[in-house]
Amino acid sequence: MDKLSAVHSHVIGLDFGSDSVRALVVDTETGAEVATAVTYYPRWKEGKYCEPALSKFRHHPKDYIEAMSDAICHAVKALPTEIVASIVGIGVDTTGSTPAPIDKQGKVLALTPEHEHNPNAMFILWKDHTSISKADLINTLAHSGQFPDYTRYVGGVYSSEWFWAKAAWVSEQDPNLAQHIHSWVELCDWIPALLSGNEHPETLKRGICAAGHKAMWHESWGGLPSQDFLSAISPAFDGIRDRMFSKVYTADQIAGYLTSHWAQRLGLPEGIAIAIGAFDCHMGAVGAGAKKYDLVKVIGTSTCDILMVDANDVADRTIHGICGQVQGSAAPEWLALEAGQSAFGDIFAWYKRLLMWPIEQLAQQQPALELAIEQLEQQLIPMLANAASPTTREDAPIAMDWHNGRRTPYADQRLKGAIANLNLGTEAPDIFQALVESTAHGAKAIVDCFVSQDVKVERVVAIGGISKKSQFVMQMCADVIGREIIVVESEQSCALGAAIFAAVAAGIYPNTQDAQRVMASPISHVYTPNANVVPVRQHRANLYKELGRELETFSEIQQQGTQHEQ
Repeated sequence: MDKLSAVHSHVIGLDFGSDSVRALVVDTETGAEVATAVTYYPRWKEGKYCEPALSKFRHHPKDYIEAMSDAICHAVKALPTEIVASIVGIGVDTTGSTPAPIDKQGKVLALTPEHEHNPNAMFILWKDHTSISKADLINTLAHSGQFPDYTRYVGGVYSSEWFWAKAAWVSEQDPNLAQHIHSWVELCDWIPALLSGNEHPETLKRGICAAGHKAMWHESWGGLPSQDFLSAISPAFDGIRDRMFSKVYTADQIAGYLTSHWAQRLGLPEGIAIAIGAFDCHMGAVGAGAKKYDLVKVIGTSTCDILMVDANDVADRTIHGICGQVQGSAAPEWLALEAGQSAFGDIFAWYKRLLMWPIEQLAQQQPALELAIEQLEQQLIPMLANAASPTTREDAPIAMDWHNGRRTPYADQRLKGAIANLNLGTEAPDIFQALVESTAHGAKAIVDCFVSQDVKVERVVAIGGISKKSQFVMQMCADVIGREIIVVESEQSCALGAAIFAAVAAGIYPNTQDAQRVMASPISHVYTPNANVVPVRQHRANLYKELGRELETFSEIQQQGTQHEQ
């Protein structure tokens, strides 16, 4: 399509994160981000429906509905009437796997009066690890020889972070709820269905992204795993395959059109195109302008890494230890390989909470200190980064970044983090440096996982809040990985990617590549490895690997003890 056809048209990218939703209005002709707004989930902010000590994290669907409505309304409120009238589409990205149970009409059960406050009736957030035993069973069944290996295209190991494990666990833990469950839906599929009025299971369109990476959908075995396999996972799944879906779509296709109800509520034109949804990391890669052989790291509370390759380069091989290889789950024309770290920024947030605990207790006794303590909380991480040495001694503390389990390589959510090599001279900045270094080693392990299996990585591209906010963290990653790291200019690459797909779904551009050329984010900074630290970094990498092996052994012994007690 001629570029002039894009004049005066705009699209909205919606990015549903762990804590908030952001709405981004983008000019399709220039790629300019003309308005944005972020709204935090109110119930989540209060800590409702979650038990962090049990790795149980749930989102109420009302949080998504209310926050989305508020963010869009605020984003468009200050825009001229003609720009609002020119909005032609909405794209949606979300965290994942974040599924929820639905009834026969497609309504999420937590939106019904009888299940409104039942956490099991809500969306199960990506980092909920309560279903580890079900993930273990799925892996056992898939590798038993009794069934096809349905984990073949998801790295060979199914994770408790993913769709079927969560659905089975919740169904069995809550038999009363289970009798009302007709099917399950991913958040990235539900939002477009909600906005377009296509929530009914027979009209709800499912994206290839969530289906391929988390629900083990693949053309070679006719879509979803067989009913026999699903029933072996849980009796609660009897008959569920027929109640799920058989067809999937890429994110450049249309999920439906904005209903009059939502148009009035959001102040948008009725009937605008709603694109098929996908996961944040996949859309973030597109928003970052990623091309073939670019490894895009979405760095936030965790990381999700997307490497796009030509399917012909992989052929019939399966890449082991990753989180899936799915044609078209990011850019429609490329095979997307997904990996990630179960915790990244969450580790720094944990350390901050640890240091702030006694100070917050003091504030309860002396309210006059509250303002100063609030300022300290905001400045603590930058203070630690400034105090930490830009180089690392060989004998410095060494840490493991498995505080929330390991996602890649070879998912194992039972693993835990650790800090070793402490002495009485170790100080707070030393530990912070070790934690940052551990996340960089985790990032390197992902690059090594691809390269060791002859998958080409030409560029490493970073997006997400940490990539823009912390030079210390990004330089550490460049030094440890031993490669340049490109940081893009946009602070909202995921929402920008969603907007790009909205532009294609609305017909402004004929394909994603054309839309990327105009709308994707430019580069803002490049971090180059410091050659002087290469020998130390290699030694530290060996220590990291050795600590990891010890922790794996420790985890096995711990599991044996738990099984013995039971």
